[in-house]
Amino acid sequence: METVNSHPMYPHYTLKLLCALAGLSFLLSGCEKAGLTMYDHPANIYFDLDNDDLRDSIVYTFAYDLTKAQDTVFIPVRLSGVREGRDRQYEAYVEQDSSSAVAGTHYEPLKPAYTLPADSGLTYLPLVVYNTADLESTAVSLIIKLRASDHFGIENPRIIRAKVVISARLEQPAWWSMWLGSYSRTKHQLFLLVTEQTELTMDGLDAPKNLYFASMLTMMLNNPFGWVQNHPEKGYVLEPAAAGSTALYHFYHQDNPGRIIPLRRSASGLYYFIDENGEEVR
Repeated sequence: METVNSHPMYPHYTLKLLCALAGLSFLLSGCEKAGLTMYDHPANIYFDLDNDDLRDSIVYTFAYDLTKAQDTVFIPVRLSGVREGRDRQYEAYVEQDSSSAVAGTHYEPLKPAYTLPADSGLTYLPLVVYNTADLESTAVSLIIKLRASDHFGIENPRIIRAKVVISARLEQPAWWSMWLGSYSRTKHQLFLLVTEQTELTMDGLDAPKNLYFASMLTMMLNNPFGWVQNHPEKGYVLEPAAAGSTALYHFYHQDNPGRIIPLRRSASGLYYFIDENGEEVR
């Protein structure tokens, strides 16, 4: 009776089996090492912005709301690594040499550290920005960068940087001259305030509606004192620029007294708001 050991091809089968076992052992060893490497890989953080091309285009504008003295921009920060059942701290700073925004004037200085909550892979860095008068004419920006902390690394330098632009400047829209005549940013602000409309159409069929909104602005410009008195819910104030003066008033929202629109009495005795160019708003 023939046995395996006496088969003339046994050495070849043995060699193939040994090679297969060696290969399998190598693959298992490689997978185990890869798994260990992934598990032990240090946690990293980065700014989770949608598109590298848009990384410099986080723009916040106060232009459409004069009532806000400040607001918060939430910048997404994402974890690259294993989530843990504990809070962890990450750090960020402003690159001063590349920023035109001034800490304490245009934004609240960053905190020493921020928290990534337990079991979370995403959080938001809260940047508090301030509505200052200079933003009506000039936008400012700041570069925020993440940096390594005790809990997180920052492996990819391309995605640890975010630029935030802060503005309060309005621009003339295409539809403006069709319904509202001459343009100034001050007149635009007053239009937004009175009508609560951010845009009008250029469709002739919408003329009745659009002319109605235009008339709302005209009535307010012709009687600003009456408008303030009749709309206390808006929270706007008209007060003399100096005690006892009736020639110049300051118009502002009660929550944001730093953003003033002057109201001046003309030679004819009528009052006109004064725009950014020193011209009467009509």
